[in-house]
Amino acid sequence: MEFQIIDRETWPRKEYFEHYCFAVPCTYSMSVKLDITPLIEEHVQLYPAMLYALATLVNRHSEFRTAFNEKGELGVFSEMLPSYTVFHKESETFSNLWTEYHPEFAAFRQAYRRDLEQYGDVQKLEGKPGTPANTFPVSMVPWVTFEGFNLNLQKGYDYLLPIFTMGKYYEEDHRYRLPLAVQAHHGVCDGFHVCRFVNELQELIGQKDVFNP
Repeated sequence: MEFQIIDRETWPRKEYFEHYCFAVPCTYSMSVKLDITPLIEEHVQLYPAMLYALATLVNRHSEFRTAFNEKGELGVFSEMLPSYTVFHKESETFSNLWTEYHPEFAAFRQAYRRDLEQYGDVQKLEGKPGTPANTFPVSMVPWVTFEGFNLNLQKGYDYLLPIFTMGKYYEEDHRYRLPLAVQAHHGVCDGFHVCRFVNELQELIGQKDVFNP
């Protein structure tokens, strides 16, 4: 993993970044309904499939890999890994795990299953230790569907990476829909970028050969 420092003076987003980070700090969220019918019909395990799909798209576009490092420098990670929640029914708490990204779904799913088997029962906030800096957060609330979802971060204006939240999927017009909320920072990511992300995510979900090698 590398972190490439951005030269703000030559960066095309310089004016937009300074406006939405310092003059008018701004984050926003968008909730969409994904058609996950291909995954359901092929009996693909939903959570690892969506983690893989989200990570694939995050790694495709630099605006979703832009962040501040520990020195406060602005840059772009060369690769991002999903950090995701697992729920503990006994204590009604959750833990965060993370899994190395693999460009092939079969390899990612295998790594996900290893992490879940080894760390899934660890009832601590950080279930798998050593969370690297190049992770982006994903969570799922599978008990209810939603039309909108928003996170309110006290220091959210300094957090540039995307945050993804999924809800309970449901059937509508003979198709299966999954609510997905995307939270982004306007300094690095405009509505165009989120819409492109969602459209490409939907396209990837529809490619059955990706999830059934």
